[in-house]
Amino acid sequence: MENDFRKTKSNALTGLMWSFLEKFGAQCVTLVVSIVLARLLEPDVFGMIGIVTVFMAVLNVFVDSGLGNALIQKKDADAVDFSSVFFFNILMCTALYLLLFLTAPLIAKFFKLPELSPVIRVMGLTLIFSGINNVQKAFVARHLKFKRFFFATLGGTLGAAVVGIFMAVKGYGVWALVGQSLFSSLANTVILWITVKWRPVWKFSGERFKRLFIYGWKLLAASLIDTIYNNLRQLIIGKMYSTESLAYYNRGYMIPNTFVSSVNSAIDSVLLPVMSSAQESAETVKAMTRRSVRVSSYVMWPIMMGIAACSEAIISVLLTDKWLPSVPFVMIFCVSYAFQPLETANLNAIKAIGRSDIFLKLNIVKKSIGFAVLLATMWFGPLVMALSNLFFAVINQIINIYPNKKLLSYSYRQQMSDFLPAMFLAAVMFAIVYSVKLFGLANWLTLLIQVPTGVLVYFIGSKLFKYDSMNYILECLKGVIDKSR
Repeated sequence: MENDFRKTKSNALTGLMWSFLEKFGAQCVTLVVSIVLARLLEPDVFGMIGIVTVFMAVLNVFVDSGLGNALIQKKDADAVDFSSVFFFNILMCTALYLLLFLTAPLIAKFFKLPELSPVIRVMGLTLIFSGINNVQKAFVARHLKFKRFFFATLGGTLGAAVVGIFMAVKGYGVWALVGQSLFSSLANTVILWITVKWRPVWKFSGERFKRLFIYGWKLLAASLIDTIYNNLRQLIIGKMYSTESLAYYNRGYMIPNTFVSSVNSAIDSVLLPVMSSAQESAETVKAMTRRSVRVSSYVMWPIMMGIAACSEAIISVLLTDKWLPSVPFVMIFCVSYAFQPLETANLNAIKAIGRSDIFLKLNIVKKSIGFAVLLATMWFGPLVMALSNLFFAVINQIINIYPNKKLLSYSYRQQMSDFLPAMFLAAVMFAIVYSVKLFGLANWLTLLIQVPTGVLVYFIGSKLFKYDSMNYILECLKGVIDKSR
């Protein structure tokens, strides 16, 4: 039993490394490309794509239908289970694309943007690709073979970068962003299909599918509520204000999200299958959850506070001054995202022990509060709407923690003792880094001083206060490197 646990831990660390490299590599390329495209294209173009992205995000929830997580969580899932979900996904994606194709003119009319209709119809093709590769992604995650993701994602992202920049230089405007998205999805699907050896068998079991759906539909409902809530602000801004306002809002969201997605998605993708393998032991799941909260908080807080402190210099140097209205949004979203480790760890623990019913109930409660806050603030402009999202992020975590008080005996007090040290140290780092602006130096020079200052302050603080997370990360990296030799 102990040997199995050690093997699982070793595989998890290796998987985490490859998952992080996949997410971080892709996000870095995406960030560089977005910087280039932001210089070549006008903000209203990004605002238009932002509207389309909202609809794509909602429909992509149905592509998975919670069934990917169900395949990961089910201990005895076999080829018939995977194949049944695969064929269902293909059928679902085709139906969703036809629906999107037919309603595209209505969506364009609602936003008073006639050019939106063909953009929606072309970008909608990514749904088909998602339906093909979704089950293979679940197969990779279940077996912790995240190295496959690395090559698929990075290959697709690099190819898409070339396509997007080429089309932007040639003056294709919004179609440069469409071409980038479409190529990325297609290349990702093709590479994943080649590198992952799983293939569907020509079998569909209604009984197997039903059992998976019983678990998965609650995650689907929760994810749908979550996705609609997270994207509703963009729709409201695009409708009530302007595509330029939406572009600044989305840019403020994207910059911190680039880094959050790398860390959080890597942890998220590895944590569920590892926790699921130990689902009979509440003590083991609790230990994994606590370690996740400590380590991910230790990593997330300094990154977010560092970006917030340097946001003006980053925007000015990388994107030019035409994007400076994005700065307050960057700072607000950085603080909001810093609370993500609590959500990731607690929700994965709930999913791992098979309590998708609690997962759904939590989302209903959280988003009911969130919708009420949004309704109250949407009349006061995009900045107030962003601030309301920060307020909700704090409330969110209070609710997320509650079930695990009973399920895992992981109390509020314990969670705060794991979470707050990183927050306090990052706050000190923020104050010191932000103060560099007071010298009135050129933005590029300010940024050049701020970054190493932040790293040095956080490192010294970690040593001074003896944060064990730093040592844990270094030990894990050493273990992964030794294993790979």
